[in-house]
Amino acid sequence: MKLYGALASPFVARAILFAKIKGVELESVAARPSAPEYRAFNPIGKIPALEVDGQCIAESEVICEYIEDAHPTPSGLPDDAFGRAQSRMVSRVVDLYLSPAAGKFARQVNPETRDAEIVAAATADLEKVWTYLEHFMGEGPFAVGDTPTLGDCTLAPYMKMTEILVFNNFPEISNPTQSNPRLKIWWDAIQSDPIFGPTIEEYGMAFEQMMSYFQKK
Repeated sequence: MKLYGALASPFVARAILFAKIKGVELESVAARPSAPEYRAFNPIGKIPALEVDGQCIAESEVICEYIEDAHPTPSGLPDDAFGRAQSRMVSRVVDLYLSPAAGKFARQVNPETRDAEIVAAATADLEKVWTYLEHFMGEGPFAVGDTPTLGDCTLAPYMKMTEILVFNNFPEISNPTQSNPRLKIWWDAIQSDPIFGPTIEEYGMAFEQMMSYFQKK
């Protein structure tokens, strides 16, 4: 199986992490979403995309679902039905609430062009997200239980991205991995995990490089 995309994307990182916790080998292939050959393969034009026997599976969540279905052991979700729902809910909160809230800061990094009203509204949105995550997480130290699952694969890259994009540029905004006890326990577990720790560190470096490229434009 070939995974098209770049690690600087949190969506690509999600699929990579999910495959890793399941012991599934993916061949990483660089992709330029606007390239005609990539559009022919994935007309949606986003990354990642997974190639399976010449066929395209798009969207990171669907890619993870495919990997889970095609390689059910070991599971990338908790054993019990409620735990599985909790892990999926953490992933859903990231996609629906954390992603748009964090994304609002991308155009506010430069203090000279910063819009205080946008920053205030985005900060309020982030504060809500932390309460959502704390509410829907299961017992730790990971998102649900003592091993990483889908929710961790989705949340960890976004938390690293938010650290770089938001907390490093807006020090007045509280970092929940330091101030929220549940999220601090979770982040400590992520960073010390033999799979997540190095992968998230590598993702962070890739995201920082991408940020510096766009800041120069």
